[in-house]
Amino acid sequence: MTTPRTPAPEALDAPIDDAALREILRGARTIAMVGASPNELRPSFFVARYLKLKGYRVLPVNPAHAGKTMLGETILPSLGAIPPEAGEVQMVDIFRRSSEAGAIVDEALETLLERGLRTIWMQIGVEDPAAAARARARGVRTVMNRCPKIEYQRLFGELRWGGFNTGIISSKL
Repeated sequence: MTTPRTPAPEALDAPIDDAALREILRGARTIAMVGASPNELRPSFFVARYLKLKGYRVLPVNPAHAGKTMLGETILPSLGAIPPEAGEVQMVDIFRRSSEAGAIVDEALETLLERGLRTIWMQIGVEDPAAAARARARGVRTVMNRCPKIEYQRLFGELRWGGFNTGIISSKL
């Protein structure tokens, strides 16, 4: 994956279009997933596994499962517990209620901004415009009410394999 340029401040307030989503997904290498569950039937597990299969490093964060192993990584109790040796964390993916998103965004800005944080991604059904504004004010892009797995599949041609019309024309098979 390539590292994209840092978006201009005006781009942070722009609507997240397909080009911006592609840039975010191409630029991330390590994703901290807050609310990740080791339960293989939970959506967070499916998303984490998929992203790992696509080459991302997924750091699971969930205080209820801290210390357990998920997809080869130790589940951490908080974003602040991500060890320095984990390196840069370009994205935080939030799998928690909207009411909890603000505190997670604040923790991410406090602990990961100096470690390469570029994107806060709130999963389907998760929205907090005030938290998104705080992140954008600090130079971090935000995506709300979307799933990186679905967007990856849509933008990089995998949904067509299942017969979905993605609205994207491609000559790839």
